[in-house]
This record gives sequence, structure tokens and C-alpha cells, in this order.
Amino acid sequence: MLFVEMASSPDHHILTLVKRLGVVRPADFEARGIPRARIYRLVAKGLLKRRARGVYVASDHPYTAEHALAQVAKRVPNGVVCLLTALRFHELTTQLPPEVWIALPEKARRPRLDDPRLRVTRFSGAALTAGIETHRIEGVDVRIYSASKTVADCFKYRNKIGIDVAVEALKDFTHRHRSGAGDLARFARICRVSRVMRPYLDAVS
Repeated sequence: MLFVEMASSPDHHILTLVKRLGVVRPADFEARGIPRARIYRLVAKGLLKRRARGVYVASDHPYTAEHALAQVAKRVPNGVVCLLTALRFHELTTQLPPEVWIALPEKARRPRLDDPRLRVTRFSGAALTAGIETHRIEGVDVRIYSASKTVADCFKYRNKIGIDVAVEALKDFTHRHRSGAGDLARFARICRVSRVMRPYLDAVS
């Protein structure tokens, strides 16, 4: 019955759904009884756009600078935006990473995306679950580590991103978030980098 109702509905009902969801995957359509053939027809008409493999948006979709994050969150819902990409989101770096950095559980299957490119890091325990914020980007809930958690992560993974990047992020964080010392200390303990960070904290305080 649901399939018949959706198949006979005007195209604008589907477009309304797409605009409400923001970034849509085929599974979102199928869950509502919308056949893929109908989606392909809307793409052919120019009413929908295929942004990447398995990712669709309305033709008048309002893109943001964080569009890649919305795409990744839609396709990798168990991932958390981390490290360089999270730094960029929180405006704590001058780096422009060509990939979207995400954290996944150690045993999670590595996602295969053609676009955007991913840089996957493996987190576990409290380092994986603590400090996650949810930001609404283009109609999609995107999980991103908080600014303070990201700074601690950068010191933990300083061999991956460079100690200079971590120190730059720490300096920017202390200037922007003067009341965030408590959170920063808590996440430093979770990430087991309190001793590593101490001399740099003393230098910027």
C-alpha cells in the first residue's frame, strides 16, 4: 500500500522529502516505498542531483562549506569527524585537509567512498565515545568531536598530524575558549596526554 501511494504521488512530494532530509541515500527512498527508477527520472528531469555514489540532493540544495561532512555522515553514520577536519570545523587550524578525517571503532569495517576521500583513524573506549557533539549541516546530523576533545586528540595522534599542528590548535583554543581549561584537562586525561601537553600549556598560559 505504501509503495502504491508513493508511486502515485506527485514529484513534489518526493522533492519535499529530499529537502527535509538534506542529503539522501537510496535506502532513504526505499524505506518510504519509492522505487529507484522514479529517482532516476527525477535526476533526468534535473529536479534531483547525484552528488556522489549513492548520494542525492535537491537541485536547489543550499551547499555549505561543510558539505563533505554531511555526505560522509550520511554514508558513515557510525563515524565521528576528528583531528584535522574537526580542527578546521572549529576554526582551530590553518590546515586545509584534502580528506575528511573520521574516527571509527577498532573493529568497524572500513567504508568505501569514491568522494569525498576519507582518512580513517581507529579510536577505542572513552577516547571514542567522549566529547561527541552533533551539528546539523544541510539537514544531516553530523557527529564531530568538540573543540577541546579534538585538541587532546591531536596531541595523542601528533605523530600522524605533526606536533606543530597540535601546538597551533592548542594556542588557538586557549585564546578562543578561555573558560575551556577544565574540559581540555579532562579530555587530556581520557586521551592519556596530560604529561605531553603540560609544557605546551605552560608556554601558552
